[in-house]
Amino acid sequence: MSERNRRFVLRERPSGRIGPGTFEMFDEPVPNIVEGEALVRTQWISLDPANRGWIRDVPSYVPPVEIGEVMRGLGLGRVVASKHPAYREGQLVTGPLGWQEWAVTRDAALLQPVNEIAGVPVSAHLGALGMTGWTAWVGMTDIGRPRPGETVVVSAAAGAVGSVAGQIARRRGARVVGIAGGRDKCALLTERLGFDAAVDRQAGDWREQLAAATPEGIDVDFENVGGEVMDAVFARLNLRARVVLCGLISAYNDVEPPPGPRNFRILLTRRVRLQGFIVLDHLERRGDAVAELSGWLAAGELEVLETVVEGFERLPTAINMLFDGTNVGKLVVHVADD
Repeated sequence: MSERNRRFVLRERPSGRIGPGTFEMFDEPVPNIVEGEALVRTQWISLDPANRGWIRDVPSYVPPVEIGEVMRGLGLGRVVASKHPAYREGQLVTGPLGWQEWAVTRDAALLQPVNEIAGVPVSAHLGALGMTGWTAWVGMTDIGRPRPGETVVVSAAAGAVGSVAGQIARRRGARVVGIAGGRDKCALLTERLGFDAAVDRQAGDWREQLAAATPEGIDVDFENVGGEVMDAVFARLNLRARVVLCGLISAYNDVEPPPGPRNFRILLTRRVRLQGFIVLDHLERRGDAVAELSGWLAAGELEVLETVVEGFERLPTAINMLFDGTNVGKLVVHVADD
């Protein structure tokens, strides 16, 4: 095969922000496959806050990426050659392809087939129909469990998970307040996604905005940010509120651990239930999540927000968009077409 395979490997563990020395790109021949393997041409690569955690040398829910290893990442691609009974040539699949243009898979459990939906971009299978949407659905449906008329607050609400989680809460009949950075993102939440109110995290009076948007307190907090935003939300939690702890992105680039929440006592006095979750612990719910989300998408009842970066070589710089707040919705890198 005349094609070349570019891949990014972890060169060093960053201290703080991901920099130009974090990854190194290699250009190699496309690997040949043997019996029991399939070759996948990567078309799209997902960029997620979890990528930052995977390159820390600290205990987590998965082992860290080792120095010299291909950077871990979810992707979507097409099987171009197969000697594996579970994969057929021409099949579109999604799963942990890594930061590489060509991937060899040996385990049928790792990659999932993609059923394309008319009118829905295929990249949505990395977003609203992929791990992102599944995370939002499990967190809101199984843990947050909003009831009609309750107030739900979603932080990082214009991001990949937050934008879907807020729409799910709205469909469950809740009143939804989103927290996002900048007036444009806040307008997007209320005008396009149907949120009832939005709080501009970049405004000097954001705490006052939060109080005005939640006059009867908060029943469900879908927490993606942490830090002072989480503290302010905690202060407004109602009796027996639920906190869905999905992420703490505000501290992912911190060299030193941030101080703990100042309003932690409220969890006791107001009998709040806080649950952290990793969506991989809820594999049995994937089918239900994708079925409901697919139905909404096909019917035009779920908005998909997406930021597309063109070019495989831009992966190491594009990932910082997650922490700069410059992306809207799901952040994906377009690697190749069919």
